[in-house]
Amino acid sequence: MDERPIGVFDSGVGGLTVVKALREQLPHESIIYIGDTARVPYGTRSQATIARFAREIAERLLTQNVKALVVACNTISATCLPSIAALSAVPVVGVIEPTIESALRLSSAKHIAVIGTPATIRSAVYERGLQAREPGCRVLSMTTPLLVPIIEEGLKDHPVVALMQETYLSPLKREPHVDVLILGCTHYTLIHERVQSFLGRRIHVLDSARPTAAAVEQMLRAQGLAATRNHATQIYFTSDDPEKSMQIARDFLGADLELRRLELG
Repeated sequence: MDERPIGVFDSGVGGLTVVKALREQLPHESIIYIGDTARVPYGTRSQATIARFAREIAERLLTQNVKALVVACNTISATCLPSIAALSAVPVVGVIEPTIESALRLSSAKHIAVIGTPATIRSAVYERGLQAREPGCRVLSMTTPLLVPIIEEGLKDHPVVALMQETYLSPLKREPHVDVLILGCTHYTLIHERVQSFLGRRIHVLDSARPTAAAVEQMLRAQGLAATRNHATQIYFTSDDPEKSMQIARDFLGADLELRRLELG
């Protein structure tokens, strides 16, 4: 039994989709979340800058006596997860490995598409991971750089999303063998159903929230870190004006929450 909180962080509020899955799957666990909304998006920045920002947030969480770190961001997981693990004395779980495993279980054709930020796609982490586990797997990777800022601005239901879907995803409709699309950014979970509707049921649209929550549960149980008492608490921090991010954060979490300001940088 370990009642310490889990530390979760993301470049913005997209990681709250992972928090939502964690709360559903692990209701006894306390969570401290940091979303770096002042510096979002990370996906267009250099790897060195992403690593510097990510280390700063991880170090902040480690001072809060967390028992594990969940990197609820594809860009950070793709570019600097090993460096986060190296500085952490507690287990670190990223979003990519659990999502890869889930995608391969879902795909019968072993022809998988991935959309993500430029940094995630440039890293080729999904392509390498999928082909390492399934050497014959074909991977189609596509950058979708405008989706994160659109979603962070609370425009998930705006007509601009339909325009971006048409621009970014139309090529998938001409790929008859692709049967799984990985949403390679936690922000994209908020438009999961819109993407699924656009592509139709031939392609299974997969986000990283539930696979990551399942991986965290497995790790906690394996290492004897699971909480058992039902008095879980959640604390949410943002690096920008909390009021600016409050409504979109509630959309991501699917519940009411209080955002607190945390100065970063």
